[in-house]
Amino acid sequence: MDFSGKTAIVAASSQGLGKAIAEALAQGGANVMISGRHEEKLRKVKEEIGKDAPGDVSYCAADLTKGEDIERLVKRTVEKYGTVDILVNNSGGPKAGSFEEFGDEDWQHAFELNLLSYIRLIRAALPYLKKRGGKIINIASTSVKEPIPGLILSNTFRTGIIGLAKTLSFELAPYGILVNTVCPGRILTDRIRQLDRIHAEKAGVSEDEVRKQQESGIPLKRYGTPEEFAKVVAFLASDENTYMTGSTLFVDGGAVKSI
Repeated sequence: MDFSGKTAIVAASSQGLGKAIAEALAQGGANVMISGRHEEKLRKVKEEIGKDAPGDVSYCAADLTKGEDIERLVKRTVEKYGTVDILVNNSGGPKAGSFEEFGDEDWQHAFELNLLSYIRLIRAALPYLKKRGGKIINIASTSVKEPIPGLILSNTFRTGIIGLAKTLSFELAPYGILVNTVCPGRILTDRIRQLDRIHAEKAGVSEDEVRKQQESGIPLKRYGTPEEFAKVVAFLASDENTYMTGSTLFVDGGAVKSI
């Protein structure tokens, strides 16, 4: 897919799904602004994905729980590239645990990281997206369809993303802005490895046993790769997508059983 002349912001893109998405867009010729909390890590990712890509890659360190960091991220993108055509909202997962383990501070942090950051990024980028239409892709989780045991913080706020995206798809359609959400299942990232490790420790089994158990419930019988996930996001962000908005897509190997 050709992204020549397009500018994208990919939040939380120093690793995992965000990094794979940023790479896919840069390989298609987009100018990509990557972000994360650690500048040195971002510098290495910029060099890694930008060295052979036809698109330009820049970075801006940003803590997504801080409104001023989000404003700076969008401002720096516009200063560097002139506009924003594609916004990929992404964030790291909140703590794993059950309801009684969390206090107000945990809930507030998860809200700011996993829902308010998306709201703030859209608000900051919207004046530029409205100029010539654009794409907003929100990364959520299959928990929006089937809540995942032990992830109550994620289950709660990821679901809010769907309500936000669906409503925005109505409101922003007159400007030619398409808004969609993509939900990863068991995609092999550091986050999934961490969750498998936590599960293994609680169950008193090996991580390999946990992975085999998880894979047995996936029709394709394996975890997905970040690159496979990024291809779906890239399509939604591309000019090939002209009529999909307000949709929630699952990239999960068929694991979600509900209709």
